[in-house]
Amino acid sequence: MAHYKQPVSVLVVIYTAKLEVLLLERADHPGYWQSVTGSCEPGEKLRDVAIREVMEETGLDARCYELTDWEKQNEYEIYFHWRHRYAPGVTRNTEHVFGLRLPLMAEVKLAPREHLNYKWLPWREAADKVFSPSNSEAILLLDRKIKPKLESH
Repeated sequence: MAHYKQPVSVLVVIYTAKLEVLLLERADHPGYWQSVTGSCEPGEKLRDVAIREVMEETGLDARCYELTDWEKQNEYEIYFHWRHRYAPGVTRNTEHVFGLRLPLMAEVKLAPREHLNYKWLPWREAADKVFSPSNSEAILLLDRKIKPKLESH
């Protein structure tokens, strides 16, 4: 029996106190930059998916930093070239957005089958660089969700 991805995923925006955002370049699509993403396994809690995917894709332990569920969901059409990963007839995905705040930019260990490179960029540049509109929108949330908190400290 084929193992299909579930159409439920997480997007984890990893950022620093200075609003530098970590981006990863996809191995299966060079030039496509994104935040950490990943699909849920059956029965897995969203927070656990976020922790697992951050570890798998960057080598960082999200439990050691401030991981926040931004309580935002995006529903979007799955790109045609990735639909074969899902059960026949599945065309839409629900993505749950998380933020992971690190004190400073960190070195990451990429999963070579998934990503070619990484870079830290100022948040507005990062929002412009990612290929996914929902990823860009999530990064732009830093202005409203995070910046006011940083300025009040």
